[in-house]
Amino acid sequence: MKPYRDFFKRAIDVTASGCALLVLAVPLAAVTVWLHLANKGAGAFFRQERPGKNGKIFRVVKFKTMTDERDADGNLLPDAQRLTKVGRFVRSTSIDELPQLWNVLKGDMSLIGPRPLLVQYLPLYSKEQARRHEVRPGITGWAQCHGRNTISWQKKFELDVWYVDNISFATDCKIIRTTIQKVIKRADISSETSVTMEAFNGNN
Repeated sequence: MKPYRDFFKRAIDVTASGCALLVLAVPLAAVTVWLHLANKGAGAFFRQERPGKNGKIFRVVKFKTMTDERDADGNLLPDAQRLTKVGRFVRSTSIDELPQLWNVLKGDMSLIGPRPLLVQYLPLYSKEQARRHEVRPGITGWAQCHGRNTISWQKKFELDVWYVDNISFATDCKIIRTTIQKVIKRADISSETSVTMEAFNGNN
């Protein structure tokens, strides 16, 4: 048994997420109203199924930073066209991630761990890459400290698996410190070719 990984990490998650939700209740409510108005009726929250620990599916919740505007054929416009000025600010400051504190409190996620990705990626992972699901996914993680959306998928998975094998209180403290620094600098938000991150196809 590894005390930190198997007990203390979850205890910290529950305590920290619960306290944060209480302290941030008013600011979160204000952002909710702000986004509801900016998103042209698309709502303030984004909910989507994601795989968690051991591949168990859960619904992640984030602040919605894009409208649902579509072209003449009914297809969603490109991300760059749907991202509002308010949404861009919310993303660049990582405020959009804060509703996931609820997922942490429920036990779907941890404060720190590999980011939860799309369900459709599950059959594309190699056996080694799939090891990222041996732990709860996190709001931030080792990969986010080393490039976030600016590094390749292969590198991101390598960093995720490294974290799975090296979970410790000291590592988590380092991740929190680095994450705060990157949020302040608004670093690594977008890839070189997209306002978000290119889709994973099993080869990139």
